[in-house]
Amino acid sequence: MGNDKLTSGELQDYELDAEALSAERTLRPQYLAQYIGQDKIKEQLDIYIKAAKMREESLDHVLLFGPPGLGKTTMAFVIANELGVNIKQTSGPAIEKAGDLVAILNDLEAGDVLFIDEIHRLPMSVEEILYSAMEDFYIDIMIGGSDASRSVHLELPPFTLIGATTRAGMLSNPLRARFGINAHMAYYELSDLTEIVIRTADIFDVDITGDGAHEIARRSRGTPRIANRLLKRVRDFAQIKGTGIINDEITRKALLMLDVDASGLDYIDQKILKTMIEMYQGGPVGLGTLSVNISEERETLEDMYEPYLIQSGFLIRTRQGRCATRQAYEHFGYAYPHD
Repeated sequence: MGNDKLTSGELQDYELDAEALSAERTLRPQYLAQYIGQDKIKEQLDIYIKAAKMREESLDHVLLFGPPGLGKTTMAFVIANELGVNIKQTSGPAIEKAGDLVAILNDLEAGDVLFIDEIHRLPMSVEEILYSAMEDFYIDIMIGGSDASRSVHLELPPFTLIGATTRAGMLSNPLRARFGINAHMAYYELSDLTEIVIRTADIFDVDITGDGAHEIARRSRGTPRIANRLLKRVRDFAQIKGTGIINDEITRKALLMLDVDASGLDYIDQKILKTMIEMYQGGPVGLGTLSVNISEERETLEDMYEPYLIQSGFLIRTRQGRCATRQAYEHFGYAYPHD
C-alpha cells in the first residue's frame, strides 16, 4: 500500500478535522450558524458580537431569560465561541458569599465571559458587588477583622457577564439595568424543533423518518430539551418494540406509553387541568392550592408547566387565580359550563 505514515502537517490537519467533527457531532451547537431557532436573537447577537470585535472591546453584558429548556446555557457558550474567548460558568445558588464572587472575578482575563445561571438566586450581598464590577470593572471589598478591617480596591479586566434566568421578574431593578443586551428566549417553532430532532437523531446514529421527527417535535412543548429527551425514549421503544426505525406510528405508541398526548401535555399538565376542571369547576383557583392538590412545588408549577399551558391556550391567569379555558375542556372531552 505504500507509506501509510502521516507527515506532521497531515497529522495536524487530521487532528484538526477530528476535533471539528467531534465538535460538530455534539448536541450543543458551537456557533450561531449551527444554532437552530431563535432567529431574531441570533441576528441581533451577530451584529453586537461583530461590532465589539471590530472595536476590540468586550461585549456588553447579556441577560438571557425565558422558560427552562430553551437553550440559554447553549447560547452563552455560543457567544463565547463567537467572541473567541474563555468562558467561566457558575450559578446563583453556588455563590453563597461575597468572597466566592471575588475569587471568580479575580480569575477573569480581559474579554472573558462569566456565565451565571439562575442569576435571580444570587444573595443580595453578592449582587451588590456585581454592580461596580459590571459598570466600571472594579470591586471594593472589606478585609480583616472588625477592629482592623480595611477597604481594598480591586481593578478588574473588561469582561462580559451573561446571566440566565427563568424568572426575570425576580431580578432587582439595579441589576437588570446593568445588562445592555436583553434576549427573551421564546418557545420554538415546529419546523425548528423538527430540524433539531433530525439533527439529534443523526448524532445518535438513529434512523428516523420525517413524519417521526415531526411527531416528536409536535409533542415537545416548543422546547428542544424535551424534544431530545423524547427522542431518546422513542429510540428505546423502537429498538425493543419495533425495527429500530423511528416513524410516526412507533412514535405515537411510545409517547402514549409516556403519557404525552397529541398536544404535548404530559402527566403533570393533564393533572393540573383535570384538577381545575373536576374539583374547582375550571377555576379560578390559587397556585398554592393547585400545588397542594397535585403534590408539586409551587415554583415548579409556575416555572415549568404554567408558561406553556398559558401560551398554548389551556390556562389563563386572573386576579382571583388560574382558570381552565374552553380549549382545556374540549381537549379532555368535558362540556364547557360557561356558555
